[in-house]
This record gives sequence, C-alpha cells and structure tokens, in this order.
Amino acid sequence: MTAQTRRTARALLDRCGETYAAQAGIRLRDTPAPLYQTLVLAHLLSARIKADVAVAAARALFDAGMRTPRAMADATWQRRVDALGVGHYRRYDERTATQLGDGARLLLDRYGGDVRRMREEAPTRLREYPGIGPMGVDIFLREVQAVWPEYAPYVDSRAKEGARRVGLPRSARGLSELVRRADIPRLTAGLVRVSLDKRLARDVTDLARA
Repeated sequence: MTAQTRRTARALLDRCGETYAAQAGIRLRDTPAPLYQTLVLAHLLSARIKADVAVAAARALFDAGMRTPRAMADATWQRRVDALGVGHYRRYDERTATQLGDGARLLLDRYGGDVRRMREEAPTRLREYPGIGPMGVDIFLREVQAVWPEYAPYVDSRAKEGARRVGLPRSARGLSELVRRADIPRLTAGLVRVSLDKRLARDVTDLARA
C-alpha cells in the first residue's frame, strides 16, 4: 500500500469514520439488546430515506423505551408511529411501525428475543425479519462485524463504491490491510458515507493530500 493510500484511509476515519450504530447511540456488544437495536437501525436505513433521518428515528424509538424485542412488541402501533415521527421518518412510518411489531414478535417466538441465535446462518436468517432484504443484511453485518468477527472484513457494494470514489482498494482484503481490525467497521461506514456524498468524498481526498 502506498503512503497516500494510508493517508486517505486515515483521513476517512478522521472525517467520517463513525459507525451508524455509534451515531444512533448504540454501544455495540455481542449481547441481545444492542444487537437488536442494530437490527432495527439496519431496517430503518434500508428504506429510501436519508441516513440521518433513519438514525434519528432509531434514536427516537430507543428514547421511547423500545430497545428490546419485548418492549417493541408490547408498544402500541401508534406509539411506534409517533416515535418514528419524532425522528421525521414519516414517509414509511405506518408500514415500518407494523414491520417493527411483526419483527419483534418473530424474534420472540422463533429466537427467544435473542439476535445471537441468528448468528450462525445470519445472511439467511436475517431475511426472515420483516423489512430486512439484501441491503438490510449488508448494513447489519457491516455494523456488527467487530463483534461477529467471522463476517469480517465485511465490505458490501456500497462501501466498495465509496472506496472507488476516494481512490482506495475495493477488495475486502485490500481495505482490511489499511487499518486495525477494530477499525474496519469505522472504515466501511466512512466509505458508505462518501459513496452517498460527493462533497464529503472531496473533503476526505483534500484532507489526505494536505
């Protein structure tokens, strides 16, 4: 790897290397509650809506006490809608409120409310959760790869597009060699952010050249 490539990776971490889970206030560990919260976040981020709005909606749900499958299932549909509205997640609020309730009940009935029971066959099992498609699976595994290391380095197509935009390697192996293992989720989150924001990508490349 060239010195410039490493400077770009460092600039990416410094400028926009916050995971979406951290932005949503999730202290990610391999325990049921934060993993469930990350699944909810992945669900919200999957919609065609700005990432900041999805993160704000996740925070609003958690602030309203819906941090576990049991709490989400016990909340009324209207309470879920209202929390999503606080986060300005209004375009898909009614359908999403229904999916969140159905997903919570599925986790309780099939997995005892513990997302860790999905771990062994996560790419397939996560698709059982309402509202989680291929993109949602990518988002979830990208975020949790530090605590589910068998999926690391997890670099999806969106992160690869960000890598192309700032001149970094597009392979999982090439990217993983640029940073410490613990920083791979931050790196991939930063790559996703620059893939969505050309101005941010320019900021990163300018910072790397400074």
